[in-house]
Amino acid sequence: MTPDRLRAALRGVPDPQWLDAALRRVATEPATIPRFFAAAARRCGRGPVPDPPGWTVDEAARALLLTALPSGHAVAAEALYRHGDAAERRAVLRALPLLPIGAECVPLLHDAIRTNDTRLVAAALGPYARHLEQPAWRQAVLKCVFAGVPLAVVDDLTGRADGELAQMLAAFAAERHAAGRTMPDDATELLHRLTITTTEA
Repeated sequence: MTPDRLRAALRGVPDPQWLDAALRRVATEPATIPRFFAAAARRCGRGPVPDPPGWTVDEAARALLLTALPSGHAVAAEALYRHGDAAERRAVLRALPLLPIGAECVPLLHDAIRTNDTRLVAAALGPYARHLEQPAWRQAVLKCVFAGVPLAVVDDLTGRADGELAQMLAAFAAERHAAGRTMPDDATELLHRLTITTTEA
């Protein structure tokens, strides 16, 4: 994902002049970002964009606003997340991989994963989740399974899934079976794949 791709996705917003002006203003007056960030959904819309899939218009606009900052990206991201509503928090989480912040905002991922908002959990497991330590990442994946969040939202799932995750999934599957319930299909498929890999190894 790149800012240019987000700009292309936002060509058809209802008020492109507002967005262009907001991006210029944030670039020269960073302190104005909270006002523009909050207004983005109302001025740009909330519907889905065709590309990139899974993004909404307001998320893309807000991510662009964060990338427009000349500096202080991590501080701004944390403030906007802490004071934002659910939609604004999702936008911050989606923007994190685009910002020059290293692992500074990992605490925001931990916060999102602790919530019961499945859309926040999903947003937290995008590309920026590469900074999550493996134990926390495994717990987040298991939470997706428990909460019914499709595992397709988990970035690099194939690359990071390991034997310990397989054990956790197997234990969860056993609990579900004892209760007369089944695991989601995608989790069952992942467990099957991990079990085969472990056996072959």
